[in-house]
Amino acid sequence: MAGIVVTKSGEEPGVKTLKVEVPVERVASAEAKAASYYAKRVKLPGFRKGKIPLAVIKKKYPDAIRENVIRDLVEESWKTALDQENLEPIAEPQVKDLKMEPGAPITFQLAVAVKPELELTRIGGFRLTRSIAKVTDAMVEIQLDDMRRQRAPWAPVEDENPVPGNLVSITITPLEDGAAQESKQYQVVLGEGQALLEIEEQVIRMRPGETADARVRLPDDFPDEAKRGTQRRIRVDLHEIKRQLLPDLNDEFAREVGDFDSVEALRAAVQADLEAEARREGDMGVRQQLIEEIQSANGVEAPRPMVQRVMSAFADAYQVPDDKLEQFASEFAPVAERQVKRDLIVDHVAEREGLKATEEDIDERIAEIAKQNKTDPAKVYASLQKSKRLNELERSITDEKVFKYLMEQSTITDKTT
Repeated sequence: MAGIVVTKSGEEPGVKTLKVEVPVERVASAEAKAASYYAKRVKLPGFRKGKIPLAVIKKKYPDAIRENVIRDLVEESWKTALDQENLEPIAEPQVKDLKMEPGAPITFQLAVAVKPELELTRIGGFRLTRSIAKVTDAMVEIQLDDMRRQRAPWAPVEDENPVPGNLVSITITPLEDGAAQESKQYQVVLGEGQALLEIEEQVIRMRPGETADARVRLPDDFPDEAKRGTQRRIRVDLHEIKRQLLPDLNDEFAREVGDFDSVEALRAAVQADLEAEARREGDMGVRQQLIEEIQSANGVEAPRPMVQRVMSAFADAYQVPDDKLEQFASEFAPVAERQVKRDLIVDHVAEREGLKATEEDIDERIAEIAKQNKTDPAKVYASLQKSKRLNELERSITDEKVFKYLMEQSTITDKTT
C-alpha cells in the first residue's frame, strides 16, 4: 500500500508548514475500518447485530465515518511527519485546507509550531545600571509598625464612634423601592478602602447598635455590569467596634518577634532586609535591561504561535470571559511578546552554556526551603510535586544561573535612587 507523502511547503519564525497527501488506497482502508467499527456496534431493523453490510453502514452513517477517517489519517500523518522531519513541536499541529473527495487522495496542510533556532552572536559587553532605592529611617519605622500591627490584639470599643483604623462589624441591606433585600454582614477596617466611601462616612457617624440609611454609588468595576455607576439606597447596621492594641516597640517586643536581644538589633535586621529587597528589585531591573539589549543586538523575534500560547495561558489563568478575549489579546500582546523573547533567550543560553538546573540543584534548593520552614525535605518535595510546582522551581533555578552568567559578561554600575 502506498505511503503517506509529507513535504515541506512553507516556513516562518516558529511555524513549519507541511503538505500532506494520503493516497486513495489508505483512504479506502480507513473508510473500511471506520465502517466496520460501526457495523459491529449499531443496530438496524432487518439486520442482525454485527452482520450489517458495510455498504449499508456507509450510506447510513456517512458523516460519522468521514469524521473517523479524517481523525485517524491526520493522526497517522502527524506521526509520519514527526519521524520524517525530526520535528520538536511545542504544540499540537493545526490542520488547514483539508480536501476530501470520493475516489481521490485526501490532502491537507499541517501548521506546526516549533521553537525557533536562535543564533545569539552577542550576549555581553553591555553597560547596565542597577538602580537601588535608598532605605530611609521612615521606611524602617513603617515596617516595624506593620510588625506591631500583625501582633496586635483587637479590643472592643464602647460608647464611641469608630475612627479610621478601627475594625467594625456591619450589616448591609440593599433597599429596592423601600423594600429590604437580602442582608450581608461584613468585617471592615475603616480607612483602608475595604468599603465604599459613602458607607464609611455613614459608619463613622454611628455607634454600636444603631441603624441608618445611606445612598451609595456602585463602582465602575461592580460585578453586575448593569448596576455599575448607579445610585442605590442601603441600610447599615453597626454591631461592634474594635481597636488594635499595639504593643510597645521595646526589647521585649524584639525578643517576641525573633532571636533579637534588643529593639535596635531588630531595627538593624529590618534595615538589612529592606536593603536586600531593594537590591533584588535592582537586579530585576538589570535582568530586564539585559534581555532588551540581547534582543536588540541579535534581532530576536517572538514567533506568533508562542505569543498566542502565552496569551491563551494567561487568559485561562485570569478566567477572561469570551466576550473580552479580543480586548485582552490586544492589551496583553506586548507583554506576551516580551515574555516569549525572554524565554527564548534564557533557554538558548542555558542550553549553550550548560546552565540548566540539575537534580542536585533542585535537591539543594528543596533542602534550603525545608530548613527555612523547619520541616523535612521529603515533605517539601511531596508538596511541590502535588501542587505541580517542581517545574516552576526548576525554571527559577535555571533563570538564576543564566542571569548570573549573563551579568558577569557585562558592566553593571550601581545607582542609588
